[in-house]
Amino acid sequence: MTLVILLGAPGAGKSTVGALLAKELHLPFIDTDKAVEKIADKSVSQIFVDDGEERFRALELEVLEDVLKKSDSVISLGGGAPISPIAQQLLKNSASVKIFLDVSLSVAAPRVGFNRDRPLLLGNPRAQWQSLLDKRRPIYEDVADHCIKVDTLKVGSIVSEIVELVK
Repeated sequence: MTLVILLGAPGAGKSTVGALLAKELHLPFIDTDKAVEKIADKSVSQIFVDDGEERFRALELEVLEDVLKKSDSVISLGGGAPISPIAQQLLKNSASVKIFLDVSLSVAAPRVGFNRDRPLLLGNPRAQWQSLLDKRRPIYEDVADHCIKVDTLKVGSIVSEIVELVK
């Protein structure tokens, strides 16, 4: 069984790396934010506007519980997916390889495009992003089996490193 879970802040490259990693490993790829959008039949930002963060987090937890039952998949978690104590316990107890893609603000900023609609980054998006990462970093580090600092790495190098970790 190969279940690889990528976690980290927005802009860490979880979706990009995950899709390429899944292709390399010949496994299905699941992006939990996309799965939540499919269930709700609306975008993440629209869920926040219409239903609130609490509803989004409930859907996110539902998706997490579901994907952890899968085997032979690569999963990209939304940045906030592992923050609840329940999610942390589910992740820690899962028979998966959990990888924290650690990224700095200077690298994440152009990737995230802070001008886009991101509900948790309203106001001063760079300061909000840094504040979120400062709060979430200890959780990512605690839950993850491995940490890869992605700032200076090309996507192919990150994928290669993960392939070596899961072999």
